[in-house]
Amino acid sequence: MDELLDRSDDFDALVVATTNAQHVPLALKALDHGLHVILEKPMSGTRTEAEEIFDRADSVERQVHVFQNRRWDSDFLTVQAIVAAGELGDVHRFQSAFERFRPQTQQRWRDVGSSEDLAGLLYDLGSHLVDQALVLWGPAERVYASARALRPPHLANDDTLITIEHVSGVISECAVSALAPHLAPRFRVLGNKGGITIDGLDEQENELRDGHLPTDDTWGTTQRTVEFHDGSGRPQSRTLERGRWDLFYPAVVSSIRGDGVAPVSRESAIATIALLETAARSAQLGEWVACP
Repeated sequence: MDELLDRSDDFDALVVATTNAQHVPLALKALDHGLHVILEKPMSGTRTEAEEIFDRADSVERQVHVFQNRRWDSDFLTVQAIVAAGELGDVHRFQSAFERFRPQTQQRWRDVGSSEDLAGLLYDLGSHLVDQALVLWGPAERVYASARALRPPHLANDDTLITIEHVSGVISECAVSALAPHLAPRFRVLGNKGGITIDGLDEQENELRDGHLPTDDTWGTTQRTVEFHDGSGRPQSRTLERGRWDLFYPAVVSSIRGDGVAPVSRESAIATIALLETAARSAQLGEWVACP
């Protein structure tokens, strides 16, 4: 890292995609060397650290962007559009699950790391689910979380549930698990006019693994559907929106150039970390905790 920063004049920005505990020190170091920073989630473990990063960026006239790429998942874009159109009426419950079945652990920091390493699913995939819930339903009033380690000798939480009571009145239930032999719907949203369910996971990660690029004509397309329910027992299907991870970095570029807004605002990035910090405290105490 030091050798890279000695050449900081050769670059515009640094992408920090290291282990979670290194996000804060590396971001601060890069900012002090005059670089813009793109941080993998979670950007930090505490609200204080998140605010410190953004304050440091302001002081050196640089920008920080958090890679919340799942705001551009096909299923989440579809949920946003349906909610914005008012098709469900007044929404009262939002269920979001990101589950896999991986009963065997691996000797990697995400599985065997400690809370100081920010290992485990609460801060990992939980970052995405909490961010999406806040984007849809606004600030949280209080939160209750369970974060368990079920795969010995696994130390990091691998089965996590975060329940959020939003100021808007919506209740979000965000579940992340590595021990789910039967997968819950990715999304289930209930309103007083109808509800929707979406199964499966966004395909863009697999597309990248298979060697496809965001410039491909079929990038982000999916065969998955959203099911509309009106209580009659006869759901109707609709194709999902196209996934658009490819929009993130162009938006970062526009923001740095001054002709666009940040794809993930300072306020929303800090709100996500603040809620995760509160959820971690709730899991430790085993009780509801009010959000700051």
